[in-house]
Amino acid sequence: MTDEHRYVRADVKAFLQGLAAMGGPAISEMSLEQARGSYLALHAMADRPARDLAVIRDLACPGPAGEIPLRLYDARETRDAGPVIVFYHGGGYVIGDLDSHHNLCTEIAMQMDLPVIAVDYRRAPEHPFPAPVDDCEAAARWIASSPDALARPATGLVLMGDSAGGNASIVTAQAFAENAGDVPVVLQVPLFPLATDINDCPSIDEFAEGFILTKAAVEFFDVAYAPGRGDRRATPILGNISASPPTVLVTASLDPIRDSGRAYGGALATAGVEMVFLEMKGLTHSFTNLRQAIPSAQADLERIFAAMRLMLETNSDGAF
Repeated sequence: MTDEHRYVRADVKAFLQGLAAMGGPAISEMSLEQARGSYLALHAMADRPARDLAVIRDLACPGPAGEIPLRLYDARETRDAGPVIVFYHGGGYVIGDLDSHHNLCTEIAMQMDLPVIAVDYRRAPEHPFPAPVDDCEAAARWIASSPDALARPATGLVLMGDSAGGNASIVTAQAFAENAGDVPVVLQVPLFPLATDINDCPSIDEFAEGFILTKAAVEFFDVAYAPGRGDRRATPILGNISASPPTVLVTASLDPIRDSGRAYGGALATAGVEMVFLEMKGLTHSFTNLRQAIPSAQADLERIFAAMRLMLETNSDGAF
């Protein structure tokens, strides 16, 4: 057993043992409907309750294949111009939606005191690569250019997401670097993202089973999403790293795709991109949505918020 495996917190260990005792089929053995329902049920059981906010409103924006559902969160009823957080949910581009990450988005909006707009992009296998990231880019461009519809003029975008959503945040930031939007991307916050090809990720075997996300689930998502090998919109470490915005990059030490995030962090550092890199020791994939079951994860989420504030204050010229 490696040192990484020994470093399991007491609350993480108890939660993992509880999940193992519950049994049940793996995601890769479920129907698509069952897999999506299971993901929702896990977060409903394991995450902290949603925060009460002044504004929680569903809306939509135009997309390449029809309207893209969005959800606006804000702790304030009205707000002057400032940064807007665009949030992309995780789930391998296959499971997850606005509801699976609702509680987390309320937490982000409350703690950061910024508007958060969650994006309900199309999902695979019904809509494989590049449909989900097409929607993510389209939504970000609309948010950047629609102050009247939002009643919250954006001075810059913070692109944030977990897992597949972390991938989407990087891909969208690269798209803005190539073709500027109405406002710039002032910060990207990929949380335990897949930024490399899954075959270039040694930790996928080290944590193949027993740590929330499994190797079989990663492979299941990969088959459904059908990413273009060698395409930077699927594998953003292949993109123009030097053009990346300031970054808060987060990995979890007990995560099968941990090494993908580490590799991306190394590429950012080599390119001289301003960055805060946080690896959460003793936590698993998806810890941001497991804060009721794993109470210690709340403090780690708050470390992420502190890093975001630091980077925004450093790069905002007083606008934050």
